[in-house]
Amino acid sequence: MNSMQNILEARILIVDDLEADVMLFEQILRRAGYCTITSTMNPEDVCALHLKERYDLILLDLQMPNVDGFEIMQSLREIEMEGYLPVIVITAYPEERLHALKAGANDFINKPIEIAEVLARVHNMLEVRLLHRALHNHNAILAQEVQERTLNLQLRAADLQEGYLETIFTMTRAAELKDEDTGTHVQRISYYSRELAKILNMDEKFIDTIFFASPMHDIGKIGIPDCILLKPCGFTPDEWLIMQGHSAMGAKILGESKSPYLKMGAEIALNHHERWDGSGYPNGIKEEEIPLAARIMSICDIYDALRSKRPYKPAFSHQKALNIITHSDGRTAPAHFDPVILANFQENHQTFRDIFDG
Repeated sequence: MNSMQNILEARILIVDDLEADVMLFEQILRRAGYCTITSTMNPEDVCALHLKERYDLILLDLQMPNVDGFEIMQSLREIEMEGYLPVIVITAYPEERLHALKAGANDFINKPIEIAEVLARVHNMLEVRLLHRALHNHNAILAQEVQERTLNLQLRAADLQEGYLETIFTMTRAAELKDEDTGTHVQRISYYSRELAKILNMDEKFIDTIFFASPMHDIGKIGIPDCILLKPCGFTPDEWLIMQGHSAMGAKILGESKSPYLKMGAEIALNHHERWDGSGYPNGIKEEEIPLAARIMSICDIYDALRSKRPYKPAFSHQKALNIITHSDGRTAPAHFDPVILANFQENHQTFRDIFDG
């Protein structure tokens, strides 16, 4: 069964107290080919329904009597056993969007609704859900294999590592489908991160782990609509809010794992847009509050982004990228980076040029 068939067979729950809205969403989704749709106009039933059916996606109206959408999201977080549940909130009030995203929503649909927007957001959230579920199942299988092999004196650590690395390669290939430039970008990121870790005299285990973990930094972008991800000009405030959500989404997708690669991957995904001076996102942490792997990854990511062509900018030369990182261009500034890492980058900038020119 291909991925599109899996998406169309995903279990979807519509929660809205207005019958007309429920019928409209059902009609839109059924006409698009979605075949497993449940609805309720009673928000108090949502948790019981989810415990029974384990929905892949919930479309949730925020403004409902008795129990509002924010209370429902809190209750869902308490019962969601896999640690990740895509919730798209439905709202007519712009001021509710940020509150909803902070409360656990992954995306939102504006009222009055537009059919194209509904279908795009539903499709993207289901892609993320299915990827997360595949990873969750894969990790469960690996955990079982570990238990079985531990009982066998012939257990070889290399076999287990190979399984984890295959998971990583599968996930990064999925991300490449969203952006044709991503493939070469994530390959270079591995080499930048490894070389910078060596320059910083990190141990062999750290160097090996960051080489395989760093390509997963933007895995959360698989849940960002293409119309935003590939937009050739500036984002609106709402679009920028959605775009920023890829950090937390990436960490959720990677989830909790015993694999050192996936653990560091989740750490980097969540924190690689944090800045040394505290001006980054999603949590505005600063200095050594930011994990070391994310601090290393941050300067590597910025360098490669400056050197690469993007929908919103041309490719810059090595010297221009170096000048921007070390002297600022108004967007990127030296204060954004760990001073020790920045100094080592400056002293060894030719290594980065050689990797990019490869």
